[in-house]
Amino acid sequence: MKIDLPCLPKKIVLVGLNYRKHAKELGMDIPSEPILFLKPPSSLIRSGQDIIYPQGVKRIDYEAELAVIIKKRAKCIKESRAKDYILGYSCLNDVTARNLQKKDGQWTRAKSFDTFCPLGPCVETDLNPDSLKIQTFLNGKIKQSSNTSDFIFSVNYILSFISKVMTLEAGDIVSTGTPEGIGPMQKGDKVVVDIEGIGSLENQVV
Repeated sequence: MKIDLPCLPKKIVLVGLNYRKHAKELGMDIPSEPILFLKPPSSLIRSGQDIIYPQGVKRIDYEAELAVIIKKRAKCIKESRAKDYILGYSCLNDVTARNLQKKDGQWTRAKSFDTFCPLGPCVETDLNPDSLKIQTFLNGKIKQSSNTSDFIFSVNYILSFISKVMTLEAGDIVSTGTPEGIGPMQKGDKVVVDIEGIGSLENQVV
């Protein structure tokens, strides 16, 4: 069942590397545990709203991701019970100022600009996240095409892992990493993240 997105989350937690082919693309080893980072709620926009290309930034990239919306307070939960804490799933674009990510050596500034977290178009409550087709289209041309079956860490494992670090609250967003094929966007581009069973998240870069 598709429902509207909840109110503004208290936090947005993302996994930095979670597709085997993406790790291979980057020449990186498979991580032994999830790599976590945060985006502020102020970065969040909905489908149809504009991604603003920040002044002074040399490159921004798209990163299609499956997002998990938390249903209720989760602290130190068991992997086997993680699904009890999931409201549903949505599409997320982890927009990244790539040159700043490389310059800073950590990810906070590069990931946190206003409008750098498009989410939508809805929350799908009835979905198995283990084998979903995920794609990115830039101006109608396919740029990313993968499947969540390539995950290094499952959704349940990720939620259990995060909940042992920080308490997840109802409405919080957990995003599960991007597949191979990341690349740059320019002003005027239209970017679409499409995930099987959810729909399409569409945004314009201005």
